[in-house]
Amino acid sequence: MSASRAVIFDFNGTLSDDEPVLARVYKELYAELGRPITEAEYFRELAGHTDEEMLIRWFGRSDDAWIAERIARYNVLAADGSTVDEDARAALRVAAAHGPVAIVSAAARSEIDTVVDAAGIRESLTLIVSQDDVTNGKPDPECYLTAARLLALDPADLLVFEDTAVGVAAAKAAGARVVGLTRTIGAERMGLADELIERLDAATMERLLCS
Repeated sequence: MSASRAVIFDFNGTLSDDEPVLARVYKELYAELGRPITEAEYFRELAGHTDEEMLIRWFGRSDDAWIAERIARYNVLAADGSTVDEDARAALRVAAAHGPVAIVSAAARSEIDTVVDAAGIRESLTLIVSQDDVTNGKPDPECYLTAARLLALDPADLLVFEDTAVGVAAAKAAGARVVGLTRTIGAERMGLADELIERLDAATMERLLCS
């Protein structure tokens, strides 16, 4: 396998350890909207999808006002940037020293920007592709194909980190090498990944970039 030329991080649950924050927001909001969801149901059925897709799956329709409210609630809870922990920041620095680094996410750009700026990691990033930039959300490969095109690289040159089954499927469909982070949904549902890891840190990043 050839060495990777760029590192791509999914955002929610991967670079930003915020899936518990998201689960709380969805539980509270969906209950207020009239169809409660449990944390287990969120992780089993919705994690990794765009807000529009989540709403369609859970309520049968999407609503821009509901999405805006969900993002606003997330931004309040994640405003200090602490969901990007020091191990993730160290891994990010290693990746940035190696080559281009991107975030490719089903999240909205406004919530990614909130955390990126609060965590002080923007200078390490070359590119952000959010749900605002694509038509089709994960597991469609459009987001990863878009990132590869904007970086002027072949998708096979990308080393992707993902934490959901739909994210892994999207990256694999694009032709990227994928490392699955198991902390969100466990290892059992991440079988399509090329390798599984429990946590993101500098030593793991150095090993993967050299392999």
